[in-house]
Amino acid sequence: MDAIRVRGGAALSGQIPIAGAKNACLALMPATLLTDEPLTLTNAPRLSDIRTMATLLESLGAEVASLQDGRVLALASHAPGVPRADYEIVRKMRASVLVLGPLLARLGHAEVSLPGGCAIGARPVDLHQMAMERLGAEMELRDGYLHARAPRGLRGAVIDFPVVSVGATENALMAATLARGTTVIRNAAREPEIVDLARCLRAMGARIDGEGTSEITIEGVDALHGATHRVVPDRIELGTYMLAPAIAGGEVECLGGRLELVSAFAAKLEQAGVEVRETDTGLSVRRTGDRVRAVDVETAPFPGFPTDLQAQMMALLATAHGTSHLEERIFENRFMHAPELARMGARIEVHGGTATVTGVERLRGAPVMATDLRASVSLILAALAAEGETLVRRVYHLDRGYERLEAKLSACGAEIERIRE
Repeated sequence: MDAIRVRGGAALSGQIPIAGAKNACLALMPATLLTDEPLTLTNAPRLSDIRTMATLLESLGAEVASLQDGRVLALASHAPGVPRADYEIVRKMRASVLVLGPLLARLGHAEVSLPGGCAIGARPVDLHQMAMERLGAEMELRDGYLHARAPRGLRGAVIDFPVVSVGATENALMAATLARGTTVIRNAAREPEIVDLARCLRAMGARIDGEGTSEITIEGVDALHGATHRVVPDRIELGTYMLAPAIAGGEVECLGGRLELVSAFAAKLEQAGVEVRETDTGLSVRRTGDRVRAVDVETAPFPGFPTDLQAQMMALLATAHGTSHLEERIFENRFMHAPELARMGARIEVHGGTATVTGVERLRGAPVMATDLRASVSLILAALAAEGETLVRRVYHLDRGYERLEAKLSACGAEIERIRE
């Protein structure tokens, strides 16, 4: 099994290219099921989750070709097969549920296994089910599968989500493009990934208005056509690499980074004493003092502080002057990285949904174990600033969301390598 070894203490200097957004691409790929014409996605990230989604789509009868070293995905769904998303594939990744809306909209029926992914909370599918029912589908949960039927097609409706859900908004958005009449999604997610999906669907002929706000309106059309779409930069990868020089010292330019994708996060960094500067080619980041200052963080749906950057921010604040409080408001089980950071000398107390972090002057290298995708990279960030050597095990989580992480960091001076144990 692979592990990553890091020797801390090296300041970083250089440029890190930011890949296309994993979460955006995972929503864009199922859109191929909405049309019998080709869909081409450029700036695609090269990740295991993308390969899992490709395998799922192929099991549904779609064709997926990876071109230009994986940067371009050519997809086509000329003749979808049996619309059943099997457990053996779906269990690996939460985003698999995003085939539900497209299958139901185009074929009128679907069977989708309850999904898996990182163990960071319950994340039920009830909002996806509710959205499809509002659009006129008959839904039944049986034997671990969502069984959906709309023999007379979907019809436009008002979908008023009780809480914000990115995945449910994406599923509803795709399904509504082929529904008869007008659909209004209220309390819709506002994330850049939603905006990116809407832009792609519009390029395919969908009639959508309001993406990026809490209310999206979709006028159903009879059919969608093919398109070529460039995947938006990954704001979580961007935020992660912005933290690297903040915790290790030095200065790094994140190529392709855009401030509007991480505005709330960047504001917290600046409050902590990290300079974020826009350049012609991205964002340049450096720490202004010897250590950052303590800040309080509360995760929230976009445009708030992203839950997917909470673990990484905790690693930074473990080395801050003073005491910080991180409040997790999205997922109830997302502090599993705290005990591993404590093995490196971090002082962290967790009470319910709040973690209190008292900064220490220096972390210490130690053997640690990744518990989920974002936790794994938080340990690597902490290791960059730690004294001595850190060995991060179970890094298969890492490959789900970060491509070539060791190469990107080592190119900026980090002493990091992947090893086989």
